[in-house]
Amino acid sequence: MAGKHKLIFTGLLIFISVQWTLSSSDDELYASYWNNKGRQALHTALNVQPNIRQAKNLILFLGDGMGVPTVTAARILKGQMAGKTGEETSLVMDTFPHLALSKTYNVDQQMPDSAGTATAYLCGVKANYGTLGVTAATQRYNCSATRGNEVSSVLHRAKEAGKSVGIVTTTRVQHASPGANYAHVADRGWYADSDLTPDALRHGCNDIAYQLVHNTEIDVILGGGRRYMFPTTTPDPEYQNHTGSRNDGRDLVKEWMKNKKNAKYVWNKAELNAVNPANTDFLMGLFEPKDCRYELDRDTTMDPSLTEMMEKAIKILSKNPKGFFLFVEDKGRIDHGHHSGLAKKALYEAVEFDRAIGRAAELTSELDTLTVVTADHSHVFAFGGYSGRGNSVFGVSRSIANDKKHFTTAVYGNGPGYQIVNGNRPDMNETISSNKDYHQQAAVPLDSETHGIEDVAIFAKGPMSHLYHGVQEQSYIAHVMAYAACLEPYENCELPPASHAGSIHPSLLLLLMGLLLLSFCSV
Repeated sequence: MAGKHKLIFTGLLIFISVQWTLSSSDDELYASYWNNKGRQALHTALNVQPNIRQAKNLILFLGDGMGVPTVTAARILKGQMAGKTGEETSLVMDTFPHLALSKTYNVDQQMPDSAGTATAYLCGVKANYGTLGVTAATQRYNCSATRGNEVSSVLHRAKEAGKSVGIVTTTRVQHASPGANYAHVADRGWYADSDLTPDALRHGCNDIAYQLVHNTEIDVILGGGRRYMFPTTTPDPEYQNHTGSRNDGRDLVKEWMKNKKNAKYVWNKAELNAVNPANTDFLMGLFEPKDCRYELDRDTTMDPSLTEMMEKAIKILSKNPKGFFLFVEDKGRIDHGHHSGLAKKALYEAVEFDRAIGRAAELTSELDTLTVVTADHSHVFAFGGYSGRGNSVFGVSRSIANDKKHFTTAVYGNGPGYQIVNGNRPDMNETISSNKDYHQQAAVPLDSETHGIEDVAIFAKGPMSHLYHGVQEQSYIAHVMAYAACLEPYENCELPPASHAGSIHPSLLLLLMGLLLLSFCSV
């Protein structure tokens, strides 16, 4: 009888826990609410066990420009989009059990860029500003210094080990962040041969689009960047006044398709939706001539979302019994939004990015898949000021500044939002500041807002994710991924095989037990 009472009591505790998790704001007035949340968090922490098995799959989510202030603002925005005050909401990445900080500087510059940082977190070697897939012995623009200084990415090493590999991005697939997966160039801007300098052409350096097709066999490539794959004589299928940008006359999509079985090329959402993963082994989808549109501006009939692209990629790549490596980036338009001083566009991108992370969790198992979420760098985006609970992320402070005017809680240290005229700045209200094209006020006038210098977060779950801890060099990210999957140079890592993916996840098991106990109590 005592055992039965104990089961009933445990079930009631789980029931009460769920009720308090869904509590109204009134419950927050009482110590019992916070004490219960503390006990729940402590219980979770005490039950975190490191998964010391080999990772079958690797997924790296890269939020380009997603500094900690952006993560916080996106968390609140996600909650407010769901009709809540927002602060109490959790992003999917917030639930990952392991967390670290990444030092983002480039070898030659304190403020980093997306190319040097991508070389670090993908190849495990820090590099110079503006260079891709090469050591710091290669100075930017010096084509001849590339040879002999190339470094290989985790994607390349995964392919060499027999895994399937893929790239999904909301920028052009030849951009800096995805480019470090496969390219070795002295300048991130060499998208097509028409972008190469006379010196680079003279020394025989290849453009990034060419290397995308010829360096490493990539199974899935989804994003923007159509124009760099086709000759100047090829009209774009979507925009009448656009053509390809290649001077060499090459059709790189045709070259990529050659000698591949079950390969498909698509350029719009309908074609992507029609792709059957069961009979598709290679997929390239290029949905815009350059970068994909912002999520707030996306034509949902023509262009897939980041989540939709990622889902198709995982379904194709996961057919490989040896596993896969997938790089998923919302460069987008997080980074580009911040550069333009458009906080609303940047933060909606971050929410969509988190949605993709959640969908990936549904399609994979934490038992055999190491999932890492991080950023390449931050921005000079700040989120503060005096504001009440539930204040709109794009709203104004409840206090008045010394110039007797309102100000937004989201601001930039520099950028196109500088609005001082004759020593005065305009007053502000939420109707204006919540417009998607509103430039948040900036302290220093620049055409484009700059990156930040501070550390960024690393969120991790799955096999060997506990190795992400403390404050690390950004290049450490690649080393953990390679070690977890026993890739070069860690082929002899001697980790036991990954757990069977069909096993019940511990959190699901706990939920099922709770439901069973509640059912027992109601009898």
